[in-house]
Amino acid sequence: MGYIEDLRKVVGHRPLILVGSTVIIVNEKKEILLQKRKTTSYGKWGLPGGLMELGESTEDTARREVFEETGLTIGKLNLIDIFSGRDSFIMVPNGDEFYAVTVAYYTKEASGILKMDEVESLELSYISINKLPENMVESHRKIINKYLDLNF
Repeated sequence: MGYIEDLRKVVGHRPLILVGSTVIIVNEKKEILLQKRKTTSYGKWGLPGGLMELGESTEDTARREVFEETGLTIGKLNLIDIFSGRDSFIMVPNGDEFYAVTVAYYTKEASGILKMDEVESLELSYISINKLPENMVESHRKIINKYLDLNF
């Protein structure tokens, strides 16, 4: 069992502050890898990523989550920004509440065979920056917009 599950046994559903990482993975066609989510924000498109475990750095979290959700190993991580505040409040279907502090990265270095984690995802797809789906996790759209501001 992970850190967050252990913590929830103590605090129940009360709001927590949790740190996570997310990654924009850019391929050679300048498309980004999106994940149609199965757990949080069911059916919405978002970026691979998740919450930190004890002892991890934000980079470790990014690498672990990307590998778990996509099967890809990522190289150099470039910081986009850190996102937090009232807009980062999340309530998951079981009633757990938290404020996410999300460290967002991008990379153009990904290797391996794309393999979807069927527990967390409905679909994985590289999608053109110019053709992003309407049905996206709003906080992830903000991360992508910040990435675009920095890189285009």
